[in-house]
Amino acid sequence: MDIGHKIKQLRMQKNLTLEELASRCELTKGFLSQLENDISSPSISTLNDILEALGSSLQEFFSQDEKNVKTVFHESDFFEDDKDNYSISWIVPNTQKNDMEPILITIPENGESFEMAPHSGEEFGYVLEGSVVLMVGDKGQTVKKGETFYLHGKEFHKIINKNKKTAKVLWVSTPPSF
Repeated sequence: MDIGHKIKQLRMQKNLTLEELASRCELTKGFLSQLENDISSPSISTLNDILEALGSSLQEFFSQDEKNVKTVFHESDFFEDDKDNYSISWIVPNTQKNDMEPILITIPENGESFEMAPHSGEEFGYVLEGSVVLMVGDKGQTVKKGETFYLHGKEFHKIINKNKKTAKVLWVSTPPSF
């Protein structure tokens, strides 16, 4: 990563001169010039001070550039995990860094997913094949192919396939939890 170049871009976006930025973060104009030209490197503490003066943070600064973020995923990108009573396919890899996590759950006849413990997130499901029973607490509701469900994760919940046909559910949770 070209730290100096990125700092200069942030400074220019804020319409600040080197002198103005130096004053805001109590550094010398010369040091900032060397930094922007990759002649010197800042300590983490100094970089944090500079970024605060620019209205940014270390996390934002080092996050992946939006231009390089992958937006289309192919079957070869998917990761599958087979459990005893179901399988999960992560259809968008590495979603732990995102706000939501879509997965594909395949449940064979008479199978069921694991039971999710109560949490502060929300979940959405779309039944692609078959039908399932959505259990929220001790209440169950049948959800058929083409139907959806939406729930807050405040109670234990899971899905059960009581049929002789495999069920597939697109499940999206926020925040990521699988």
